[in-house]
Amino acid sequence: MTNPPLPRFPDGFGWGVATSAYQIEGAVHEDGRGVSIWDTFCQQPGKIRGGQTGEVATDSYHRWREDVALLAGLGVTAYRFSIAWPRVQPDGTGPAHDAGLDYYERLADALLAAGITPVPTLYHWDLPQPLEDAGGWLARATAQRFADYAALAAARLADRIPLWITLNEPFVVTAFGYALGIHAPGQALMLDALPTAHHQLLGHGLATAALRAAGARQVMITNNYSPAWAASESAADRAATAAYASLHNWMFTDPVLLGRYPDLTAFGLASDGQDPASGLACVQDGDLAAISAPVDGIGVNYYTPTRLSALPDSPLPFQMQPIAGYPVTSFGWPVVPAGLTEILGQLAARYGSALPPLYVTENGCAHEGQPDSDGTVHDQFRIDFLDSHLRAVHAAISAGVDVRGYFHWTLADNFEWTEGYTQRFGLVHVNQASQARTPKSSYAWYRDMIAAQRGPG
Repeated sequence: MTNPPLPRFPDGFGWGVATSAYQIEGAVHEDGRGVSIWDTFCQQPGKIRGGQTGEVATDSYHRWREDVALLAGLGVTAYRFSIAWPRVQPDGTGPAHDAGLDYYERLADALLAAGITPVPTLYHWDLPQPLEDAGGWLARATAQRFADYAALAAARLADRIPLWITLNEPFVVTAFGYALGIHAPGQALMLDALPTAHHQLLGHGLATAALRAAGARQVMITNNYSPAWAASESAADRAATAAYASLHNWMFTDPVLLGRYPDLTAFGLASDGQDPASGLACVQDGDLAAISAPVDGIGVNYYTPTRLSALPDSPLPFQMQPIAGYPVTSFGWPVVPAGLTEILGQLAARYGSALPPLYVTENGCAHEGQPDSDGTVHDQFRIDFLDSHLRAVHAAISAGVDVRGYFHWTLADNFEWTEGYTQRFGLVHVNQASQARTPKSSYAWYRDMIAAQRGPG
């Protein structure tokens, strides 16, 4: 099956892939790296499918040259990766650990030599365990610790890295890590987890200032966005859906772009009529000014919409409902390309002139597949996913949304958090026993598409 050519994207549009440190690096005990909350969480029985861990992952700490060659073969213009905070500060405080920064310097230089722009994320969920022991993101002090770490990373790398991402998906950290307990650090605090949202955003604001002071030219933040769909036209379901959208989408964007929180009264937080989040007691004078310092982009991670109905007499006034009528990934997530156009349009409509350029910093699908007798992994499902979602991005651009780049999740099959190695998102198949890398048919499709887009118009 051959997909018709994609429409032409604007000149200079960025093409990339995205990864994260704990999911690919392995080598968790090497070169002085400290313990992260995911190292600890993976050792707890029953937390990860099959008892698997990221101790080896895809061994990219040792195989980074091979992975850079795969990136160069794709023809990507940018590579989004994350820096492991415990490699830079093993205890989360103190001076930089040179061996850790040496690794990222080698990686950045190799990428630049291959004509690929490094785009590091400073926090992709691997908080140093000593900081969690001191309160983690529930503690206001962690925001300053994050800024200190950002300053150390930028002092070494800002001279060669133009674009930095502070946080990855702070909503997921708050919801899965501290409210529901299904991700590290495994705390199930429900609404008492809300201070972690503010402290992450404060960390972003303080880190933005630290990055700029160290010479970083561009700074952005990435969140997971999901269009919120009401399960019915009832007033109760529509209100529940609006509450969910405030929590998932706008709570982590309004403070950055508008300098205020969205209305959170649906979650029992009182409002004084001026500040809709005045019931969030952890907010102090000056915090929102720091958080709303100008940024050069917003990263959009999109996988699927969320359908909701009301849940009366509950601290969370909504419940999730299935979305029927769409293909599903091996993760069971519905494939809804139009949802990407929708959320990009919602961001443009909500923020108007306050919205900086958008980058799709993650988008991908889990799809099982093993090499056949000739060594090829045929993953037409992923090709169709890529094709349809890129058309969705183009539709948003055609409607006037300023989208500057697309990063596919992900380069190679890796450690997929609580699912271990059971969900394969990569353009490249990884044999977990041998670590052999085998480009899939989707790798060739993405390579050829990029070449066509970057070629003569």
